[in-house]
Amino acid sequence: MTAGNQGNQAIQPGEMFLGGVIDPVSGQRMQRDIIYDARNLTTHGIIVGMTGSGKTGLGIVMLEEALSSGIPCLILDPKGDMGNLLLNFPSFSPRDFLPWINEAEAKSQATGTDQLAVQISESWRSGLAEWGIGPDRMQKLADSASCTIYTPGSVSGVPINVVGSLVAPRLDWSDSSQAEIGRDEIEGLVSSFLVLARIDADPISSPEHILLANIIEKAWSEGRDLDLGSLISQVRHPPMRKLGVFEIDSFYPQKERDRLAIRLNGLIASPSFAAWMAGPPLDIERMLYSSRGQPQASIIYLAHLSEAERQFVVTLILSRLITWMRRQSGTPDLRALVYMDEVFGFAPPTAEPPSKKQILTILKQGRAYGVGMVLSTQNPVDLDYKAMSNAGTWMIGRLQTERDKARILEGIESVSGQTDMKLFDRLISNLGKRQFVLQSAKAKEPVIFTSRWSMSYLAGPLDRNQIERLTRDHPLRSISISSSSAGAGAAYGTAASTSFKIASAAASQETLRQEGGMEMTRRSSGGFPPASGEISRDESQVAPRVDPSTAVYYLDPSAPWASQVRSMPGGKRLQAGLIARVHLKYDDNKAAVDHTEEWEAIFFPLSKRFDPKSAINVDYDDRDLTSRPPDRAIYLLAKADLDKASYFKEAKSALQDHLVRSRSISILRNPALDLYSRVGESRNDFERRCFQAAEDKADIEMAKLKDKHESSINRIKSQLNNADRRVRELNTDTRQRQQEELLHGAGDLLSGLLGGRRRSLSLGGAASRRSMTIRTQERLRSAEEKKEEKERELEELEDKLAEEISLISDRWKVAADQIEEIKIPLEKADVDVEEMSVLWIPVG
Repeated sequence: MTAGNQGNQAIQPGEMFLGGVIDPVSGQRMQRDIIYDARNLTTHGIIVGMTGSGKTGLGIVMLEEALSSGIPCLILDPKGDMGNLLLNFPSFSPRDFLPWINEAEAKSQATGTDQLAVQISESWRSGLAEWGIGPDRMQKLADSASCTIYTPGSVSGVPINVVGSLVAPRLDWSDSSQAEIGRDEIEGLVSSFLVLARIDADPISSPEHILLANIIEKAWSEGRDLDLGSLISQVRHPPMRKLGVFEIDSFYPQKERDRLAIRLNGLIASPSFAAWMAGPPLDIERMLYSSRGQPQASIIYLAHLSEAERQFVVTLILSRLITWMRRQSGTPDLRALVYMDEVFGFAPPTAEPPSKKQILTILKQGRAYGVGMVLSTQNPVDLDYKAMSNAGTWMIGRLQTERDKARILEGIESVSGQTDMKLFDRLISNLGKRQFVLQSAKAKEPVIFTSRWSMSYLAGPLDRNQIERLTRDHPLRSISISSSSAGAGAAYGTAASTSFKIASAAASQETLRQEGGMEMTRRSSGGFPPASGEISRDESQVAPRVDPSTAVYYLDPSAPWASQVRSMPGGKRLQAGLIARVHLKYDDNKAAVDHTEEWEAIFFPLSKRFDPKSAINVDYDDRDLTSRPPDRAIYLLAKADLDKASYFKEAKSALQDHLVRSRSISILRNPALDLYSRVGESRNDFERRCFQAAEDKADIEMAKLKDKHESSINRIKSQLNNADRRVRELNTDTRQRQQEELLHGAGDLLSGLLGGRRRSLSLGGAASRRSMTIRTQERLRSAEEKKEEKERELEELEDKLAEEISLISDRWKVAADQIEEIKIPLEKADVDVEEMSVLWIPVG
């Protein structure tokens, strides 16, 4: 926010010239302008002021500045004031102002409308001139962006089809973050639709909400668009068998689903509902930007709607906006501005209307994507505290009560603890008309300012006649009106053709069952003829004849594999296919295989000749099939001769031949071990089994090897033990003799020999002891050599044994790894076509 001297002609893109600064002491306007950075509005804004405070004029000024800067605007207009944006008259011609003059005002001033138009024209010219705004600036605004007034539920302006198509958003449902975006949009859509139908439902606990949300998510996640007719049809016959862990009939019984379908059907069957499906489809990208990328202002006029209808429209549009927003890249700039002229009832502090979640989501997440939201309200107590705390810009005008002022002070303090609340209290207590206190998260202190004169003529709330006058030449309106008048019947005809006389249909079906059984029900094909012109030459309202020996079924919409055959849940046009159940037997005596399995498939669509290669493998059970045709069924005539038994006989034979040629089962074989895997046994499990068998074989050979060498090993070990014992004995004897000789013998021998006193014979004893020691040592060496010989012999035997053990182990390891795959084929006698029936599948 900047405040500078007048000179707004130099305003740059992204700058918003909002007005002029007011001196808080004198209350007079100063020669400084309020130039506000549009990027500040990415943190959102709140405008508060009582009736007559000028907040609507300030909102229009803000939108004029945004559009002048090339910022597209989505404007929610509950009161009808925002259409004044189109009243931009750069020439200031009284003729331009004349159609918008209030005759009552002219009478009150005792003047004619022509004279009042002249006065207003001059007043507007001089008022804008005081702010330095002339025709050039006004023309720039007119050239910067086009403005469209949409009137949902009415053709007075540009109608918009907010509910007719339920087009699937372009999302990758395998991505959890994008799936979350889709679910949020579905929640808003279902909540708003149930509000429109006057059904109070909670997204978490209400079966109505949960069922509708699941039906829409299933279609969207499969890339399919919906319309209201198919949605209501699927309420009666949901395209899923379970919700959570409960069967659908336990979670939400059939009778209750019928009551919901009747309630919704009554809504769309009403002639007044046709206008809700007129006009271009709801597309946020096209509402913000033209086909050439030029920014636009899209005003959603809501003044003509009831409270429930307003909730419906606001919730739906904001949920679509959030989906669009989350697909954008991040930016610090203001990419788009969402303005709501009166937020009362849409985000209250206590109740939880469907719109509240969408508003809070934008306030919390919009900044990351450059989407700003500005909410306007008379009474701040009507706005949820979380919404107030997410606003970074506050513009507070004159307030009605002290309670309103206290609420504002509480909200401002929660956003910025640095604000001088006593000063702020004084500022908002002395405001005049068109004066506001501007508090920004980007500014240190609040500023009082007066809003500038708007370039758009403020004619007050516009009624539907005035809206029609403003949009009379709009290209989208001319297309919408011409298409709807070609038959408002067309819109209503669509609604009527997609709505269902549920109670009557159910009663007639029950009567047929009681009177003539299921065959009568089948022939009735729903009982209600479609509108004239809907049946082509290749279609029939009566089910085509089928060979009497062949069963006929209709696809239940809850079949989990319905999407594989591109079934259209709720569709009335049926195309024939064949459904087959075949028992296959695989046997091989050598491999000890005796395996049977059930093979099931759909053949769809059918050609003149049965083609077994067109099989779509599905795993179906009896719950996927029903003998009851949908209401108002139309049958596409099949090319195949379904009325002839020969067709089915040839089809069964062709299917048998095809399966014999194309199907087999694979098992594993180990020829070295003569082992075969079991059907369904994994390779890892079979490898473990082979390893265990090889190990058992190796153990047998090891046992034989042990028997072969055990006696030799025992003999050598015994000899080695004896040699070891002899060595120990001689070793001990030798040490004892050496000790005795050292103590006694050696001294006697030396002293006797050298002393000469002893006789020679007396020295013989000493010499004999010495000789015996020497001989003992020789025997010890001989024993040690013998021990070493036995040790070598034992070692050589162990080496030989180890080599033989390695050979055995390696041989069986190799045997365990000799695994190969073999196929067990079918023979024709092994193929039993248990069932081949006709299945009618909805395709449109």
